[in-house]
Amino acid sequence: MGVATAPFGPASESDRTGPGRAHWLRVARDTADDLATDAVAREQAGKAPFDEVSRLREAGLLTLLIPAEVGGGGEDWPTAYTVVRQIAAADGAIGQLLGCHYFLSWSARFFTEPALAAQVERKSTTEQWCWGGGFARQELPLTLARKARGYVLDGRQSYATGVLVADRLAVRAQRADTGEPLAVVVDPAHHGVRIEGDADTFGQRLAAGGSVEFDAVPVAADNVLGSLSADEDVLSPLAALTSPVGRLLSVQLLLGMTEGVLAEAREYSRPGHSPRHSAWPVGSPQDPQVLTAYGELTVLARSASALTEQALEAVHGGLARGEDLTYDEYAEISVLVAVAEAAASRAAQESTARALDIIGARSASSRLGFDRFWRNARTHTLYEPVAHRLRDVGDYFLNGAHPPFTLPA
Repeated sequence: MGVATAPFGPASESDRTGPGRAHWLRVARDTADDLATDAVAREQAGKAPFDEVSRLREAGLLTLLIPAEVGGGGEDWPTAYTVVRQIAAADGAIGQLLGCHYFLSWSARFFTEPALAAQVERKSTTEQWCWGGGFARQELPLTLARKARGYVLDGRQSYATGVLVADRLAVRAQRADTGEPLAVVVDPAHHGVRIEGDADTFGQRLAAGGSVEFDAVPVAADNVLGSLSADEDVLSPLAALTSPVGRLLSVQLLLGMTEGVLAEAREYSRPGHSPRHSAWPVGSPQDPQVLTAYGELTVLARSASALTEQALEAVHGGLARGEDLTYDEYAEISVLVAVAEAAASRAAQESTARALDIIGARSASSRLGFDRFWRNARTHTLYEPVAHRLRDVGDYFLNGAHPPFTLPA
């Protein structure tokens, strides 16, 4: 898999006028530390994360990917991925919310002409929008009907991240006359938009997920970003890169959860709260079962992180290639991301489950909140299963088949 890569610098000269990667990573660490102080209480309360979004907005993280020339942070995807990972280590649900926001707020660059994309980004920066929704395929698609002054949107999206707190929704809709899938931006304040929270989820409670119903909602022509068709006659390799770009956010989210639970478990284990055997005194860090478990989980986490680094370099290189990117290169990039997805999913599920065993019966205490890591990771992996990704990897390895264009849920 020899996709040429580019250095992790900003993609354009205008982006280089921003504060810089080191600044944003400090901001992310400070924000993550702030979120960690009350993570257990907030997760157990399960309220819509308006306060958490305000923290992200005040830190400037919502506009991280928008060019500095229009008021954004001027950063690139490698920086955004690291920010999501750091936030997810402190609060997995807010990491998901922020990752979804980055993906959707950037999507205009993939699906529409540069002038319109710049207009969308300028408004998003000026009004400090938080984005929610999603482009995943649905069993009953939203329909977009042509009208004299634009379009009308109808239908129901059963689950989407961030919709409870979003200032703008980005959704997938099917043209009523041609059946073509399109990326559409909607103001949730429009008459005819009804949002319902997902109160039953056992994890990712603060990801502001819910369902959205659209009843004859007007959509201006400028709010139809472009085609989501998987037909290679319509879809360019660069637009197809939208899929691995978005899926790599899921990988960073899972790695953040993995690193977060291991860090908390380590701090709890060091004082000797969880001796596994009476032969080892309280406070001893030498229990062989505990050491073996931490060793195995460290190998899983670092292996997934190394595979993710390969995928990140390939994605960044593909973005740097721009319109010169080929379908064969896209396929290699997509497969590398699929490999990272599988590794990160396993690392997150095993780490969040086995950390409870390491800590022992005390981990059942709701006061400690260790269960939130497992519930968050398991909920995310249910929405983003990797079995089909493994099939894509096998089909590519054995038959050279290109992975299909599928956007994250």
